[in-house]
Amino acid sequence: MAASRRRRSRRTAIAAAVAAVGLTVGLTTGCDAVSKALDCVQTADAIADSVTDLQQAVESASNDPTQLEESLDSIDKNLDEIGDKTDNTDVNKAVDDLGAAVGNVRTAVKNGDETPDLSPVTDAAGELTKVCTP
Repeated sequence: MAASRRRRSRRTAIAAAVAAVGLTVGLTTGCDAVSKALDCVQTADAIADSVTDLQQAVESASNDPTQLEESLDSIDKNLDEIGDKTDNTDVNKAVDDLGAAVGNVRTAVKNGDETPDLSPVTDAAGELTKVCTP
């Protein structure tokens, strides 16, 4: 009878240990997803600030033409951060779309356009913010 209790006790302890490991793995995975989502939201917020800076830089390009390039560089840097932190298809598409829009503005500026169309950049930034929102 005592041996039977020890086996039951041992099985119960093993079952409890397996359950604890499973719960820990589940919580860690869940936290990782939340952490990635928060990183995405924070970086998308930084991009939104950079887009605002870009709009202001275009408005005052005649005063400081380097400000425009700095704003575009800032957006590119933040896009790289998001791209490195996610494997979400929607986020990656939004990052690619915003990168293409920034590239188009950069090309327009290099070709002498003093007031490039920023609407594709703002639209793509809005989409990125939308897909990053948990």
